Amino acid sequence: MVVDLESQISNDRGKSRSQRPSKPAIFDRSVTRAKTSQTSVERRAEELDTIASVLPIERRDELAELLTDQDVETLRHLVNQGMGDNTLRALTSDLAYLEAWGLAATGRSLPWPAPEALLLKFVAQHLWDPEKRATDPGHGMPADVADNLRAQGFLKSVGPHAPATVRRRLANWSTLTKWRGLDGAFTSPALKSAIRLAVRAVPRTRKRKSAKAVTGDILAKLLASCETENLRDIRDRAILMVAFASGGRRRSEIAGLRVEQLTEEQPIEVADGAPLPSLAIHLGRTKTTSGEEDNVVYLTGRPVEALNAWLAAAKIGRGSVFRGIGRWGTVSKRGLDPQSVNAILKQRAEMAGLEAGEFSAHGLRSGYLTEAAHRGIPIQEAMEQSLHRSVQQASSYYNTATRRSGRAARML
Repeated sequence: MVVDLESQISNDRGKSRSQRPSKPAIFDRSVTRAKTSQTSVERRAEELDTIASVLPIERRDELAELLTDQDVETLRHLVNQGMGDNTLRALTSDLAYLEAWGLAATGRSLPWPAPEALLLKFVAQHLWDPEKRATDPGHGMPADVADNLRAQGFLKSVGPHAPATVRRRLANWSTLTKWRGLDGAFTSPALKSAIRLAVRAVPRTRKRKSAKAVTGDILAKLLASCETENLRDIRDRAILMVAFASGGRRRSEIAGLRVEQLTEEQPIEVADGAPLPSLAIHLGRTKTTSGEEDNVVYLTGRPVEALNAWLAAAKIGRGSVFRGIGRWGTVSKRGLDPQSVNAILKQRAEMAGLEAGEFSAHGLRSGYLTEAAHRGIPIQEAMEQSLHRSVQQASSYYNTATRRSGRAARML
């Protein structure tokens, strides 16, 4: 259902003149406007609460001030349509950034649809040449716009944005425009040319999400920092082992894991020891799969024992598997957010004497495939566990692992 923009805009503007007192005092008018604005923000904050499970709700009040009524209505519509949680989070994050940038750069909320000139301004202020900026302060994003965005926490880098980030935000801007039943200038030759020329002028090497992969040796060091039997160590040990052994699960999948997704399987018989416990994880919809098929990955042996130890110690029988732990050892009823999974890995890396800045949660995913390549596991078998859909993408980790010691590198 397309959002009725005209009615939304009318609601935002408040009462019509015929409904207002004929000669209100200036003070009364300003107070009324302030109250109306505050009521509107509070209403949007309450509406955002209804979709808290898929939004960065710790920034609810900030989002309520930035987003318009029609923005919130669009997001709620997408939740009801069953859009993937991660996709919706990315859309919300980009929409908030675009609204903040629009206000800082033009003094007004984003117009829908955005004119071509505004799109070109966005490209010019985000893809610029640092060398030219050194001699021309007017090149790129104006200082006052950058300071405004940085003060709100939207801008952290001091240089131009990554081309992939700019393309993603433009793509989401285009998507949100279409969902409003409008057309935009996102396919205009001028915009495509501007992006192509900007990227060519300032080439950037695409960096991995995690500078270093969490391979088996690194994982062993991280687990060694979880040696005690206190709740945090038990939980973090389970997080690291489950995330790695289940195919290098994404941090959002680990944070969102629920007891209801776990199914105990028959133990695996081994020739030289006791049977190994086995567990199935039903992932449902992921970043690369739909929720229509039952995507299952398996845990065997030590990861199952670590997970069961955490569930027993935390007394968790339903709901979120991995949860926050309070100062006095109280286990929260709510699950961890994805950022916390990343923070836990970095903290464990620091405790293990590693450079925390070189690792992120995605290192578990890349590390799983890299370790599989080191151990000679066929790529197809590894992909069944990691659920990579692209052989080309998965093979990049295998190539990295084998090229250095392969015959092609030892021709002389």
